[in-house]
Amino acid sequence: MASQVAWLVIATQLLLLLLQVLGGRDFYKILGVPKSATTNQIKKAYRKLAKELHPDKNTDDPDAESRFQDLGAAYGVLSDADKRKIYDRHGEEGLQKGDTHGDPFSSFFGDFSFGFGGFGGRDQEVPRGGDVIMELEVSLEELYNGNFVEVIRYKPVAKPAKGTRKCNCRTEMVTHQLGPGRFQMTQQQVCDDCPNVAFVPEEKLLEIEIEPGMRDGQEYPFVAEGEPHIDGEPGDLRFIIKQAKHPKFERRGDDLYTNVTISLQDALGGFEMDITHLDNHKVHVVRDKITWPGARMRKAGEGMPNYENNNVKGALFITFDIEFPKGTISDEDKEALAKILKQDHKTRVYNGLQGY
Repeated sequence: MASQVAWLVIATQLLLLLLQVLGGRDFYKILGVPKSATTNQIKKAYRKLAKELHPDKNTDDPDAESRFQDLGAAYGVLSDADKRKIYDRHGEEGLQKGDTHGDPFSSFFGDFSFGFGGFGGRDQEVPRGGDVIMELEVSLEELYNGNFVEVIRYKPVAKPAKGTRKCNCRTEMVTHQLGPGRFQMTQQQVCDDCPNVAFVPEEKLLEIEIEPGMRDGQEYPFVAEGEPHIDGEPGDLRFIIKQAKHPKFERRGDDLYTNVTISLQDALGGFEMDITHLDNHKVHVVRDKITWPGARMRKAGEGMPNYENNNVKGALFITFDIEFPKGTISDEDKEALAKILKQDHKTRVYNGLQGY
């Protein structure tokens, strides 16, 4: 009878945990990715759906706003490693409760040992090779438009070799009998005999997707493409995005900055011009009033695409410099300018820092 009650309690606990995991929205279904999806696959799926489901493009759909919010919530959880672990174990309800416990089954059974030499033990940590970190210089055009870059990687690959080697070495507790009813436990290193291997470099072509809106310093990982470990798993290969200096534009976050030099005549009389952008489209600039040195114009939506949502773009800030004419001006021209400008000859002296 007691055993039946115990199993009933266990079954009830498992059912509650199952209902908890199944509760809430299915974030994987919302993003259209499998549960084994990598972070890069999740980001690609989000960017694609964000363009399709954006409310601005679905004005006739009354559910567009809620679907777009569900998409953002799914991405916010699955793109975060810690939140994703909680979601996989406890569902959305676990996230709402701030549940950060481990595996529900392991937390239920704890470290209780059933005495059969397997349930209560912990797996030994798998040894891992070193990570390889490399810088990848990309242009601002690539970060704006996106691109695919091919990199050749010479990776050490294990090949069979002659002889054997010591492997899977571990420390085990060994019991020695010292006499009747007397025992002593000591640690002893135990190794297996494995076939010998040799690492041979092999050429491998890696394709790196430079996605629109990527930022300087951002990482692009290749799992298990790092240094191998003879008895374990290889490390990762991580590329660090390095933005090359651009001759015309400076990037600050998702905003772009540039300078334009105009003549004194255009500064006083107004002008109209086009600026060639990073994808070769033209940004039209019109000034019909006086432009002073250092004046700045803001063009909304002409900056960099946002990495998380390419539908959103920063601004382009244009600072104007004035090119003054060289040479001298005749007395007649000076008089004409004075009549046009109608400015007095009063001068002001100040420190230039606090104004006046």
